[in-house]
Amino acid sequence: MLDQLADSLVKWDIIIIGGGATGLGIAVDSATRGLKTLLVEQADFSEGTSSRSTKLVHGGVRYLRGGEIGLVRESLRERGRLLKNAANLVKPLSFVVPAYRWYERFFYGVGLVMYDFLAGKLGIEKTGHFSKEKTLNHIPNLNPDGLYGSTFYWDGQFDDARLAVAMARTAAANDATVLNYVRVNGLIKNDSDKVVGIEAEDQISGTKYEAVGKIVINATGVFTDSVRKMDDPKSANVIQPSQGIHIVLDAEFLGGDTAIMIPNTDDGRVLFAIPWYGKVLLGTTDTGNVPVELEPKPRQEEIDYLIEHAGRYLQNKPTHADIRATFAGLRPLVKPPETGAGDTSKISRSHGLFVSDSGLLTMAGGKWTTYRQMAEDAVGRAIELTGISTNQPCSTGELTLLDREDEEVEALAKKDPALLEKLDPALPWRMGDVVYAVRNEMAQTLLDVLSRRTRIMFLDETAAKKCSHPVVQLMARELGKNEAWIAEQLKILREM
Repeated sequence: MLDQLADSLVKWDIIIIGGGATGLGIAVDSATRGLKTLLVEQADFSEGTSSRSTKLVHGGVRYLRGGEIGLVRESLRERGRLLKNAANLVKPLSFVVPAYRWYERFFYGVGLVMYDFLAGKLGIEKTGHFSKEKTLNHIPNLNPDGLYGSTFYWDGQFDDARLAVAMARTAAANDATVLNYVRVNGLIKNDSDKVVGIEAEDQISGTKYEAVGKIVINATGVFTDSVRKMDDPKSANVIQPSQGIHIVLDAEFLGGDTAIMIPNTDDGRVLFAIPWYGKVLLGTTDTGNVPVELEPKPRQEEIDYLIEHAGRYLQNKPTHADIRATFAGLRPLVKPPETGAGDTSKISRSHGLFVSDSGLLTMAGGKWTTYRQMAEDAVGRAIELTGISTNQPCSTGELTLLDREDEEVEALAKKDPALLEKLDPALPWRMGDVVYAVRNEMAQTLLDVLSRRTRIMFLDETAAKKCSHPVVQLMARELGKNEAWIAEQLKILREM
């Protein structure tokens, strides 16, 4: 793929900046229409916001409260498609909404019946009601004091970083060139001041490249405005970032396979406690006035907020000492007109397309669940703007995404039984997953493997650090790296 990027004779139809959910979705759509497609990402695929979600493929129950019926309907339609097109990666997950006032089961039930109705034929299972006893059977650690029962509904759950890699693989299988660790430092313009390409640099080798195409699409999430200012330093900001954090607890804090949705918190957000890879994921927050950065950090007040709210609903209350991992992500919210820096929880999660005077096309905002529709909109607009010739309509609504098969890792282990060794006894990944990630999934760093090709760093930071030495040694062997590289990788991990 680097050779393709270096070949000045290659003329790209679509060049995409950004390798998160949005950019990868656009690459899949573009490549499957037969367009010559290039995607470059400054870090790892999904390293930013797209690996730091609540791991839910959902319509957004709380958006009903804000009257965003169209967004909910679109999200539920896309949820249904993902359950079908990425069946290895997206699974149904059951939720309860506990009722601690006598009227709440009816109140929440009405909204969730509407949620089911909007899903239509792509729905999962029907909403229902549980008695107090049945609710506690599903979630043994739920606080029983004053509990009247609950409303029961279904949504989808996924591994966000793994789905991103599946999208990269799918785009590549359809002849797209997708590259991580290639940073765009500038835009190339023609004599008419139209954007026609990118100036890029390989962050690993330092090699510089230029690529020219018919259109450049900015799909960089919270970094959207920095790319827009490469085009026009005077361009107005369109992104208002918001930080959401999650904390990870042991499974005992739920006690079952059903998730909890808390619809009323102090800041008006919905709070989720969901089972994920044998742990409990608790989130999220909505903090405005945050800097745009690749590796945002949870703030102490955000952690305190989640611990306090969890303690209101769980009989065995978690403490700070029970936290196994934390992570933070930035939402690339599209700034509404004349907005201040106030409550970001009330900004819509809809997406927006912007076309600059130079022809730079920007896709901003949106959410993981609707990435496919966002990609269809972006590629459709690119074709309109450029007149690119393609006889193939969008086919991603029925396209199966290409995930890795367990047999592929098993085949590696047959040649080297040491690759069957688990990275941690309580988690599913093995040394073979490390080798596979380097050889087949473009893993370039220790954190690529520990954070995104496996999810150990997101689940148990202590376990990640314990297995880091054998993992980085194995990676160095695969990548041909020296002791200095190993030391640098371990230093980066220690500083996380």
